[in-house]
Amino acid sequence: MNIPDFTDSELWAVRSTLKERYGKEVEPQLADTEVMLGGEVGGMAWCPALFWSAKGANFAIVKLGAERYRAYFYYHPDYQLGTGIDSHDNIGDCMVSVLQVEADHVRKQKISNDHNPAKTDEAAPDKPDTSPFFWGD
Repeated sequence: MNIPDFTDSELWAVRSTLKERYGKEVEPQLADTEVMLGGEVGGMAWCPALFWSAKGANFAIVKLGAERYRAYFYYHPDYQLGTGIDSHDNIGDCMVSVLQVEADHVRKQKISNDHNPAKTDEAAPDKPDTSPFFWGD
């Protein structure tokens, strides 16, 4: 399956959304990643992706096909989070969704930490490490 690269208009939408969200230029990096397509297509495929880091989180938008996108964010590569939506048909909606879900996640973590402060610095062994994993700015 040959999935087209991101178009100039898709890249503009991503860059514009990032600038609005962070108040500065954040340049997404082009990459390729192998993902499970799901849906009717199914199977694994190499797909174009956009990757960026901001405020301790890492983000990826994967292009699954023409006008089909999936978003992820993570603080550590072993613990990835999605939006709860398998795919979006508009890259702008995909961007807003992943940025909102990540902001909500940060807010919930802060509230949880404020109400339940840790008694020790050690993480519980059954919980994944969600500490920020920086790949550089």
